[in-house]
Amino acid sequence: MHIIVGLGNPDKKYTDTRHNIGFTAVDKIHEHYLFPNFREKFNGLISKGKIHGQDVILVKPMTYMNLSGQCVGEVIRFYKCPIENVVVLHDDLDLPFAKIKTKVAGGNGGHNGLKSITSHIGNNYRRIKIGIDRPKNKAGVANYVLKQFSKDEKNAIKNKLAPNIATYIKLILEEKDSEFMNKLHLF
Repeated sequence: MHIIVGLGNPDKKYTDTRHNIGFTAVDKIHEHYLFPNFREKFNGLISKGKIHGQDVILVKPMTYMNLSGQCVGEVIRFYKCPIENVVVLHDDLDLPFAKIKTKVAGGNGGHNGLKSITSHIGNNYRRIKIGIDRPKNKAGVANYVLKQFSKDEKNAIKNKLAPNIATYIKLILEEKDSEFMNKLHLF
């Protein structure tokens, strides 16, 4: 079994913000593989389905970004899923817009959602970092991540990036990270 977590904030006002790109990606995976409707459970929204024959649970924590680990911890304990089979999709300020990088374990790069998850389950999980750029003014980071994408950025995410993540997520489940990144960088 694998657990795929998309990070974001639950309020409608955060839809299409940079911090919610993980939710957007998980929603596209949900749609692409015809998962059943999300259900409220474990302080989040979950849906169980299959991706190329593998059991997968999609998770969107509803605890707000800084407390994401509460939900993720509850889900992995309930389903007895190894931490190595947890995949977290999240925004990354240090990557250019729409660039993808995968990583297993390591630091959290100042990302509060990852810090929370690490504090609840350890850090030996896989991360899919999705670039959102960095604002020129470092003091403006908090406002920047909660800001809506531009219309062009939103179209690129919804029509290219998120569908490609959904199409090739099977490679992540097979631990073919380099192949996954190569497919995504073609776009």
